[in-house]
Amino acid sequence: MSGDLHAELGPDRTLLLVDDDELFVKRLARAMEKRGFQPETAESVAVGRQIAQTRPPAYAVVDLRLEDGNGLDVVETLREKRPDCRIVVLTGYGAIATAVAAVKIGALDYLSKPADADDVTNALLAKGEALPPPPENPMSADRVRWEHIQRVYEMCDRNVSETARRLNMHRRTLQRILAKRSPR
Repeated sequence: MSGDLHAELGPDRTLLLVDDDELFVKRLARAMEKRGFQPETAESVAVGRQIAQTRPPAYAVVDLRLEDGNGLDVVETLREKRPDCRIVVLTGYGAIATAVAAVKIGALDYLSKPADADDVTNALLAKGEALPPPPENPMSADRVRWEHIQRVYEMCDRNVSETARRLNMHRRTLQRILAKRSPR
């Protein structure tokens, strides 16, 4: 398989990974290196854009939400500097509006976190209009809902009333959901 993959990657195997989750980006970099890519990581929009301008890669995986701004800024810089760069956008909160924006400015695909190295590789190497195959074990709908609630809860500084208001949910219902363990 790996010999096959090396041929599919082409001569330029440079890969830029932009994500502010340090553990995730390092783990993904190691996994992508094992698949034949030559990864370089950035944990901010500023560093991601600087790499995109000075050493534009053949491939890129960019998280949308970064501590210092929006990953779409990195995507735009990559498009300017290297129009043939194959870009996949990652996000922890899948919203149609951001997916459309990402694709409009040149992303090939849009993956929701948690995405593993296989998902990322499939998306980066997808040919033409064909969608990559669906993940082997995708998250259940209950799990996706739970992840979304947890993310909004964290963004509201763990304020139950504010989270409930933003999710348009009764506060006591939210408290019951938060008290339970995560679904599989």
